[in-house]
Amino acid sequence: MSDQFKAIVLNQEGENFSREVKSLDKSFLKHGDVTVKVDYSDLNFKDGMILKNGGRLVKEYPHIPGIDFSGKVIGSDNPKFKEGDEVILTGFRVGEVFFGGFSQIAKVSGDFLVKKPDSLTSKQAMILGTAGLTSLMSAFAIQARESILLGEKVTDVLVTGATGGVGSLAVMALTKLGYNVTAVTGKDSKSDYLKSLGAKNIINRAEFDKDPRPIDKGLWDGVVDTVGGKILANAIAQTKSNGIIAVCGNVNSNELNTNLLPFMLRGIKVWGMDSANCSIKRREFIWGEASNLIDFDLIEKSVLTVSLEELVETYPKILKGEIAGRVLVDLNK
Repeated sequence: MSDQFKAIVLNQEGENFSREVKSLDKSFLKHGDVTVKVDYSDLNFKDGMILKNGGRLVKEYPHIPGIDFSGKVIGSDNPKFKEGDEVILTGFRVGEVFFGGFSQIAKVSGDFLVKKPDSLTSKQAMILGTAGLTSLMSAFAIQARESILLGEKVTDVLVTGATGGVGSLAVMALTKLGYNVTAVTGKDSKSDYLKSLGAKNIINRAEFDKDPRPIDKGLWDGVVDTVGGKILANAIAQTKSNGIIAVCGNVNSNELNTNLLPFMLRGIKVWGMDSANCSIKRREFIWGEASNLIDFDLIEKSVLTVSLEELVETYPKILKGEIAGRVLVDLNK
């Protein structure tokens, strides 16, 4: 295999920020003990922030972004991995602090890698990526209510930001788990798409994007929130007794204006989903279950596949909320 490969390289000199596809040599890769030929990556909201201007996450330049990738090991100094192993990487600040997956070759710590289960293809792993891992973590958090509360049944679940990467996959996974899913979206044109994923009801986000009451009528056994702000505050106010709220995004706002009443009077639980740093054991479980909860034939219909060059032109759309579903980056395209 040639030592030359293509990657997106970010650079910053003073006020000038640049991003371009470059041809590099393997000697450029400076982190890690496992080298991977990357098959696929994906585009997440965090990737969009980093591609725009570093997102206040990248501290050293030049830098290769991309927080996720899947591929095959082509070199290893780590005893847990050998040449030919198929692997998945998401999170662990790869693409931020460490060089990432918008590259035909990646070199990372073996401590960050998960061996791909046979039930998933490399492509399917990146159709999911961080968004899929986060959505499945959230779905299992909602399901955990049934074990934490000794079998108390979950019936009605709310998903906010439902047309986004995390939200759309959460709608599908929660439906597969047998729950009645209500989807919140600001895109009325995507109602049929959300229903195809399994959503029973669609609510316009305007009904949630307003000042919340201290406590409201209890409607939801569980909530997967991808947006934060007033929408999350209203979801908290509407959560039933002992409900679980899986918080996994802040595309609307980092702020949360709420009060103690839903927690004291209803015993609700807010559970943060830290998919970037969760344990390898937890990741192995989730990737192993993914094929049982995701209908890839259906989800692939809404996947946009791009090359590295096309990604440089596409990424602003995710920051503007103009992408429904997932963006797959094909490193061989």
